[in-house]
Amino acid sequence: MPSSTADMHPRSLPTLTECCRPDCQEALSLACSGRVISAMNLLPYELYTDVPPDATDVFSAVLDQVAAGDKQISTAMPAGAAVAPSPSSELPLFVRHRRGNSALYSGQSFLETGTSWKTVLVAWTGEIVNYDDRVAAQVAAATARAGTNHAAPVMNDFMLTEAEQTKAKFLLEEAAAKNESTIVPVFLYGGEQGRWRAYAEQVLWPLLHYILGEPSDGIEEKKWWLDYVKFNEAFADKICEIYMPGDIIWVHDYHLLLLPQILRQRLPKAYIGTFLHAPFPSSEYFRYLTKRRELLEGMLGSNMIGFQAYSFSRHFISACTRVLGFESTAASVDAFGARVAIDVFPIGIDAAKVQRDMDTPAVRENMVAIRDLYPGKKIIVGRDRLDSVRGVIQKLRAFEMFCQMYPEMVEKVVLIQVTSPAYAHSAKIEKKVNEIIAHINGTYGMLHFTPVQHYPQQIARDEYFALLRVADLALITSVRDGMNTTSLEYVVCQQDSHGPLILSEFTGTAGMLTDSIMVNPWDSVGVANAIHACLVMKPQRKAELEAKLYKHVTTHTIQAWVSQFLSRLVSTLASEDHSHMTPVLDRPLMHASYLAATQRIFMFDYDGTLAPIVKEPSLAIPHPRVLDALARLAADPRNQVWIISGRDQAFLEQHLGHIPRLGLSAEHGCFMRRIGSKDWVNLTETFDMSWQKDVMDIFQYYTERTQGSFIERKRAAVTWHYRRADPEYGAFQARECQNHLENTVTPKYDVEVMTGKANLEVRPRFVNKGEIAKGLVYEYKISDGTPATPDFVLCMGDDSTDEDMFRALRKVDTLDQDKTFTVTIGPSSKMTTATWHLMDPAEVVKTVAELVGSIDVRQEMGSSIVHETKLR
Repeated sequence: MPSSTADMHPRSLPTLTECCRPDCQEALSLACSGRVISAMNLLPYELYTDVPPDATDVFSAVLDQVAAGDKQISTAMPAGAAVAPSPSSELPLFVRHRRGNSALYSGQSFLETGTSWKTVLVAWTGEIVNYDDRVAAQVAAATARAGTNHAAPVMNDFMLTEAEQTKAKFLLEEAAAKNESTIVPVFLYGGEQGRWRAYAEQVLWPLLHYILGEPSDGIEEKKWWLDYVKFNEAFADKICEIYMPGDIIWVHDYHLLLLPQILRQRLPKAYIGTFLHAPFPSSEYFRYLTKRRELLEGMLGSNMIGFQAYSFSRHFISACTRVLGFESTAASVDAFGARVAIDVFPIGIDAAKVQRDMDTPAVRENMVAIRDLYPGKKIIVGRDRLDSVRGVIQKLRAFEMFCQMYPEMVEKVVLIQVTSPAYAHSAKIEKKVNEIIAHINGTYGMLHFTPVQHYPQQIARDEYFALLRVADLALITSVRDGMNTTSLEYVVCQQDSHGPLILSEFTGTAGMLTDSIMVNPWDSVGVANAIHACLVMKPQRKAELEAKLYKHVTTHTIQAWVSQFLSRLVSTLASEDHSHMTPVLDRPLMHASYLAATQRIFMFDYDGTLAPIVKEPSLAIPHPRVLDALARLAADPRNQVWIISGRDQAFLEQHLGHIPRLGLSAEHGCFMRRIGSKDWVNLTETFDMSWQKDVMDIFQYYTERTQGSFIERKRAAVTWHYRRADPEYGAFQARECQNHLENTVTPKYDVEVMTGKANLEVRPRFVNKGEIAKGLVYEYKISDGTPATPDFVLCMGDDSTDEDMFRALRKVDTLDQDKTFTVTIGPSSKMTTATWHLMDPAEVVKTVAELVGSIDVRQEMGSSIVHETKLR
């Protein structure tokens, strides 16, 4: 007889109380409130009307009655269901524990009862099931054909009255209180209840598992997307209602990928962590999504994002680089000027709870019953959802190959396959599975023996654990999976029997359970050989493998997962430099200084400041609003307006040269066209330009080897662009090219290599924007030619070359720094020497328009604050 709970190997599991308490030094440095708000798709409790169903007694009783030809179907209420007393005019409501997601709910339970953190769970109530409709559908299905999987019908086109919703909330909170938890239910109505799941489960879930849908007109998907946005916004509304400064918000899984960015917009300083329980596919697959940018940006509202496996995190980072063009490392993504940490946290199970649940009298009775059914047989167990990613078809093909390759084993082995309904019912897979099973049983079965026993149903936990305990082998052949709890629970249940585990290398738990027998589910011969090897494996070898697996599963538990995730999140937040947060430009203050001044100078970068960054530089033409604002600004004789850009003379002349009294500086200051003049001055005229040939040769070498890159040759500089190349390969080639230039060209010539946004530029060392800005201040003259000092300076730019201007202006002693406005374009968390910031070029244009009277500054006050909500 298997050992009792007391025999479980003793171990002190890591807990949050040990490694991350609300009063730990790092948490205190963040002024943490000591509370965690968890956002999940579904509450661990479900609501029913009339009589709540029980998958193991009511449905089986109904099917039995159908089979017997009964016309009166009994729907007696199962014992133990909670019901809200209500008048006959109102819906009677019931609450039961929800099945599934055991690891996730165990993690939440540990957070609530096993740590010193206060917790609040915000989750959707899920569809409210009408029991009568469900029974009717089940009866109809059973009459048509037995043994098929069908999703439960739900009440559609309805809304709970205010009184009914109050009762439902009371029931849910009462059920949660019994488990010492606090919940905030999200109620969603309107039309079919399943609409709120549609985008997540019909579009996201398949693609995350490498399943591409059939081409369509996209109309239905657009409706699903709008519902997905509303779903996430409903969660954000609830969280904002209860949020307190210092709360940690923990967002779970793919139903809520937009939530982090929505919260970031509403709560800019919130601490947000996200964990994706599903796989994340290669960027080549993820790019098929029409809303790929919105989903990635939604996730990047987090401070930290966790994944089940390293490959998933690598794919996510690659998608951010390729789809959004964000810079990244192996452990972070730079998004909106802030660094989002990316890490791997393999999820576990509540091993102690499994240990208790697997050793009950009911489980032992079921073990005896199963053994009596298959005396003398080696039992192979499989338990999967009946969808295309769980590999049930591959498993059956492999078992058929095993029977073919090892005929002497056929009568000694039975495969017990349990399948539960998939998120989206697939008749094709169900039909294929039934056909393969029929073929195997028809070919290798006998009157007294059936090699494959298929149970397409939800089974009780007692039966499930009994099955795992009596098994001689567990066979998991998922073709793509996130976290497979069956494999972990099987290891715990086999602590005495030592049954081997065959595990697909494509599951998210494959990286954890390295001592399982890894297989490629598409290789049926390989899997068949693995089955045979496990069945004939020596007891000593089985015990060795089980000991290693058991140690890993019982130490890397759900409790350890919760501890590690929150500890890492708190550590990440504490390590961020919160002291350097550039304030948003105080436009009323700047406007007042502008009006009080008579000797003003303006310096604007072009790309990323007056015009957004685009992949094709030639397409970054100024908007008419930009031209109008610059023209009005330059028309005032008290203003001197300069464009100081890396662009060449021809571009600036073509697009901005027609504006009267506008000064132009091209190629980072190598060429200048002074205010009121039509002639360009070459500041590098006496400089030796022979270095350009060497640089061109090197750039040409890398251009030929980097698809999508190109060379831009200017009169005083040479630029290599790789914005249209593969982002990762382009960045790699740029580093190689930079090293090449610094080792061969810069030692010979007085030039420097500048790194820009997806480009490298080589230019004379003595010329840069800082020198130009400083020179313009020192050479400033009023309209009659008298030298003077500006009493108002506005300098705007977005990249590292503009930092030269900001630094230079700070060092000019004659300037009143209170009247000198240096503004970087980007988020407040961006590292800069500028005094102020604006979010994007649109804000720059709006700011300039305010100065010239195109927009009333009093109406536009705070507009920058709206954009500031994207920040940390």
